[in-house]
Amino acid sequence: MNRKKFLQLSIWTPLALIMQPLKSWSIDTPAFASNENVLYYKKGDAAYELLRNGFNKRINKYPRVIAKCLNEKGVAEAILLAKQNRLSIAVKSSGHCMEGFSCNNDGMVINLSELNTIEWLNEETVRVGPACTLSMLYAALLPKHKIIPGGSCAGVAIGGLTLGGGYGLLSRKFGLTCDSLKSVNMVDGKGQLHTGSANSNLLWACKGGNNGNFGVVTALTFTLHQAPPTMQSFKFRAYKLDTARARNILKNWFEWTKLLPPQCFSAFVLNRNTAYVLLTNTGELTPSTKKFIDAMKSISDKSTNTTKMPLQAALKNYYGRQYPLYFKNASAGLYKGFSDIEGCIDEVIQQVHATNGMIFQINTLGGNIQNPAFESNAAFAHRSYTYFSELQTYWDQPAQQKKCMDSFQKVQALIAGNGVTAQYRNYPDVLFSNWANAYYGKNYNRLVDMKKLYDPENVFKFEQSI
Repeated sequence: MNRKKFLQLSIWTPLALIMQPLKSWSIDTPAFASNENVLYYKKGDAAYELLRNGFNKRINKYPRVIAKCLNEKGVAEAILLAKQNRLSIAVKSSGHCMEGFSCNNDGMVINLSELNTIEWLNEETVRVGPACTLSMLYAALLPKHKIIPGGSCAGVAIGGLTLGGGYGLLSRKFGLTCDSLKSVNMVDGKGQLHTGSANSNLLWACKGGNNGNFGVVTALTFTLHQAPPTMQSFKFRAYKLDTARARNILKNWFEWTKLLPPQCFSAFVLNRNTAYVLLTNTGELTPSTKKFIDAMKSISDKSTNTTKMPLQAALKNYYGRQYPLYFKNASAGLYKGFSDIEGCIDEVIQQVHATNGMIFQINTLGGNIQNPAFESNAAFAHRSYTYFSELQTYWDQPAQQKKCMDSFQKVQALIAGNGVTAQYRNYPDVLFSNWANAYYGKNYNRLVDMKKLYDPENVFKFEQSI
C-alpha cells in the first residue's frame, strides 16, 4: 500500500500503547477505521458472527478483528496493521478448512470473500480471485467448453483448493488443480506484493504448499483445458456387509481400479454396513473400463448408471451440501495399494460398522497427477501414491460430538499404527503428530526457506502453519 497513507493511519496510535502487551490492545482506534480498501469488524458488529463462522459448526473461534478486504491494497493494509498490533493472521476465502485454520482466536482474520472475480485474459487463460467458488467457476467456464480440474463441492473456493494441491473427478485426466496454475499475486508478511510465474520459487510453493503459510494470494491465473463434453456415472452398492465381505469388495476394488484409464475416477465408500462404489467416465467406454464395470457388478447387490450427461449438469450431482454442518473430516492416508492398510483394515471396517454417521472413503489418484513435469514444478509431495483416503463423521447435536470424535480417533490410530504416514494437506487433522512430514514430505525444508523469505516474523500463524 502507499507508505504515506499508512503513516497517516498509524499516527493515531500513541507510542506508549504500541509498547503495551497484546492483551491490552484495542481495535477501537482510528487505525482500524474502515475505508475504500478494507472493512474492519469486531465482536458486537452486526456482520462479525456471519464472517467468523465457517463450514464446520464444530469449530468456534473468535478473532480480535476481521478484515474484509475489498482489493489487493486492502490486504496489504490489513497485514501491516496486524503486524503493528501484534496480531497473528489467518486467511479465509470460503471457510471450508476442515480444522478451521481459516479463523483464529484473538488475532486477525483476513476475509477475501469479495475477491471472487473471473477475468478472461484470452481463450486459454483466466485470472480468478481466491474466493471464487467452484460453482461460480464452472458456471463461467463450461458454457465455453473450458475447465480447470477442481473439486466437486460447490462452495469451496479456488484459492484454498489450489494452494493445497486440489484434486477432483477430472484430476486423473488433467492433473491436480495446482498443475494448471500459471501465476499468482501474493502479499507477504511484510505487506509487499509479489508475482510468482513460470519457474519461480513462489509459484512452486503455491502449488501445494501455501495454505496461508507465508502470504495472502490475491489472484490466481490458470491455463484452461478443453472440457470433456459429457460425463457418465456408474454406481454399485452392497448391503448388510460383514467384515469379510466388505474387505473382499475393497481388496478387489483396489485391483480393478488399476485397469481404469485417466478419463475415469472411482471411489470406494463404506457407510456403516453398506459399501458404495462410484465410477465416473468422461470418454468412450474402453475395454478395460467395461471389465471394471462387469467385475463390480459381479460382487454388488445393485448397480445403476446414468446416461451420458453434459459435463456441467453432471458435476452438479456432486456439489454436496452447501450449509454448515457438525462434522470431523480428515485425510486418512495416501496409499499405493491394498497392502498399505491390509494389516488394519478389518478393525477399521468394524469401527465404521459400529459408528453411526461415519464414512470411510478411498479415491483414485494416479493418471496425470503422476506426470513427472508436474511433480518437478510443484510443492505437492505425494504424487507417487495412487489412492487417497478420507475419514468422515457427522452428527446433529453437540452432545453427540465426543462419541463421534473418539471413534474417529480410533480409526486414525489404527491407520497410523499400520505405518501410513503421508497425508493430504487440504484434509488436515490437528492431531497428526508429524504433520509437517505428513503433508509436505521432502519439500518441507524448502517451504521453511520460503517462510523465512516472505514471512520472517511469523505473522501468518495457526495450529499447523509452517
